[in-house]
Amino acid sequence: MNELKVGLQLYSIRDDMQNDVDATLKQVKDMGYDYVEFAGYFGKTAEEVLALLKKNGLECVSVHQTHDVFINNEKESIDFIKTIGAKYCAVPWMGLEHHAGTNLFEQTKKEFIQVGQALKYADIQLLYHNHDFEFQTFEDKFLLDWLYESIPSEILQTEIDTCWVKYAGQEPTEYIRKYAGRSPVVHLKDFVCKNLGGKAVYALIDESGQETKPVTQEDNGFEFRPLGQGMQDFPAIIEAVKEAGAKYIIVEQDQSPTCSPLQAAKEGREYLKSLGI
Repeated sequence: MNELKVGLQLYSIRDDMQNDVDATLKQVKDMGYDYVEFAGYFGKTAEEVLALLKKNGLECVSVHQTHDVFINNEKESIDFIKTIGAKYCAVPWMGLEHHAGTNLFEQTKKEFIQVGQALKYADIQLLYHNHDFEFQTFEDKFLLDWLYESIPSEILQTEIDTCWVKYAGQEPTEYIRKYAGRSPVVHLKDFVCKNLGGKAVYALIDESGQETKPVTQEDNGFEFRPLGQGMQDFPAIIEAVKEAGAKYIIVEQDQSPTCSPLQAAKEGREYLKSLGI
């Protein structure tokens, strides 16, 4: 069994990061996180980000970045990620109009291959981060599987978000194992919900880290929770993550209705410590 490295998706504490990056990163380190994942850079240059990471004893393992940024501005975008030390770059979402069964899917595949190869030349691996809508089907196959089966694994790997797999009505453990050897980074996220599935209950973010639309919640009792306080079976998920050969687990909580975002991040880290991680 491999030893998992634990990181925090900084989108979880975005308001604190926006207010004071340095002080917030110190708190993240003090909680017991050694790695972070960015989704937007809070007005900092790459050099400033790197200096703050080094000051606080943290490493950037990955970033969230829409793939079109690299199509439009390849060198500068890759140089930024490389400067801050990220090993992975995850596409955080892609609209349904670009997935299998649409006129744009062939072009999207070509763009992913172009971006993935450019990143690979810089020793950065392209990932795709799922939501629940990619578990819609085209010709009896999940849209997410179409994406992974259409692009070589050395070009595109997975960043499986366990919350959205579960919310879509699938078992995270099974889906993680399905992509064993192709899942270097896995998102851990907990929630409560009366009924799985339904409308989107999240906000999507653009390349600057801003929300592209307000959160919409149907009346199904959906709420995010710190790890270990919701409906996810994390001991089983962790076992699957290890069996799949993942290197990093990233704690993420889109919203924090029960406590402050920093407190939720701390409780999530404490929960993982209770599991021996």
